[in-house]
Amino acid sequence: MKADVLIVGGGAAGCVLAGRLAAHRNFSIQVLEAGPDYPTPALLPDAIKYGSTRDAAQPGSPHNWALRGTITDEQGLIDVAQGKVIGGGSSINGQAMQRGFPEDFDGWSALGNDEWSYAHVLPYFRRSERDLDFQNEFHGADGPMPVRRRQAQPWPTVQTAFRQACLDLGYGIVDDKNGPNPMGVGVTPSNNLDGVRVSTAIAYLDPVRHQPNVSVCGNVFVRKVLIDAGRAVGVEAETNGEIVQFEADRIVLSAGAIRSPHLLMLSGIGPADHLRAQGIDPLVHSPGVGQNLWNHAHAQLTYRVRDGVSLDAPRDAPRFYLHYTADGSSTPGDMITWTRPVADGRRDRVSALDGRVSTEKAGRISIKLGLPDGGGYVRLASADPEVQPEFNYRYLQHPRDARRMRQGVRMAAQLIESEQFRAVAEHKVKPSDDVLDDDVALDEWIRRTVSTSRHVSGTCRMGPDADMSAVVDQYCRVKGVDGLWVVDASIMPRIPRSGGAHATVIMIAERVVDWIAAA
Repeated sequence: MKADVLIVGGGAAGCVLAGRLAAHRNFSIQVLEAGPDYPTPALLPDAIKYGSTRDAAQPGSPHNWALRGTITDEQGLIDVAQGKVIGGGSSINGQAMQRGFPEDFDGWSALGNDEWSYAHVLPYFRRSERDLDFQNEFHGADGPMPVRRRQAQPWPTVQTAFRQACLDLGYGIVDDKNGPNPMGVGVTPSNNLDGVRVSTAIAYLDPVRHQPNVSVCGNVFVRKVLIDAGRAVGVEAETNGEIVQFEADRIVLSAGAIRSPHLLMLSGIGPADHLRAQGIDPLVHSPGVGQNLWNHAHAQLTYRVRDGVSLDAPRDAPRFYLHYTADGSSTPGDMITWTRPVADGRRDRVSALDGRVSTEKAGRISIKLGLPDGGGYVRLASADPEVQPEFNYRYLQHPRDARRMRQGVRMAAQLIESEQFRAVAEHKVKPSDDVLDDDVALDEWIRRTVSTSRHVSGTCRMGPDADMSAVVDQYCRVKGVDGLWVVDASIMPRIPRSGGAHATVIMIAERVVDWIAAA
């Protein structure tokens, strides 16, 4: 049966769209998810349900696309986690609900997207959330997504020391990281509720999935969008070993910032020369498809905690994050730092120790580029939909990124050596002092060890018609094709400097719902 709205990707954005569009009872909504669907929270595997585990993000998990991409030439291909399950990234992530800064959205507006200023998006942040800590004009009280800040006392020893060390270095305190002034050190908001990872599937989709106008199909791999006379009319997909077609009046790609541009290119929408080189007939020359790839790079300094100091923390314990401005930067809040155990569920962190200290005694201070200047790309490796695209974050190739990361690593070393933090940290493990003191050696160490976040964005950026690199307009309609939208992190013209993307992706879907419904 032909749907009114077909959503490709039941992830963070797709579940929000389905949940909200379901209120329009005259619409039929169909969601196609490449991974498994779990119709009730009771059926969720523990790796998805409980936020204390990162098992679903590991390469061998059936809930992960297990993509391979490049972050720096020195490291070559690495594993990149992307959710392949109902709820998408929101089902495998770390449950950070940090919004973008107000300045981020005013920056989007200044690029010709006036519907995305902070004043315009704030109501949709409020609409999405049920904030359990703050009740004021900046927060919602009855939205689907719970938001809390894990502020139960007593604070863990290491977190307390980190907070005090930041204060001793002159940084201020902020109570509300999702408020109008998020700079300084404060507790990061979370959508973990009593140990449960509240995905958008749980918060938005499950309450409506049994309505007669909603259909959710798991294990459906979409191969391309079908376009007839300049209009999207359906998709070609594989399910149960067969190639089938799904038709709809409106097609929405919510497959994420790697898969959405991949699907556009497979469908003939993208840089014409690149498509021809892969044997695909270009239907729409859109040079920005797959370009403008943003993500948050971060480096980790490791340290050994003193005997008697535990890295374990209660489920509701706070995690303090510091947002600060790099020296010489004109962009407020462009850097982030925080501390956690090395063995916190991410197996790649253990390699940073080289056997010098046991993981049970190893902590790390991380430094993240909140607002990178350099971006990467996604492009086709083959016209075969089964072959994953090639993508490269091109981390630290921009000189300002390299300078700020170098500066940030040295600031983190100051934190470890500060009087307050020395009470919990016996000594720094990596990098060594001789590396820290040499710009060339430090840059090389960072390029070899830098890690990545799950905040891929920007590859189908929105912008006005004058912006030839824009893939969608500010209403998220794909330029050059009627009846086709992209609604996910790929439409961001710049990545949020907050260091997180989840809350902003939810807001984006909330913002676009009414535009799709009115089309």
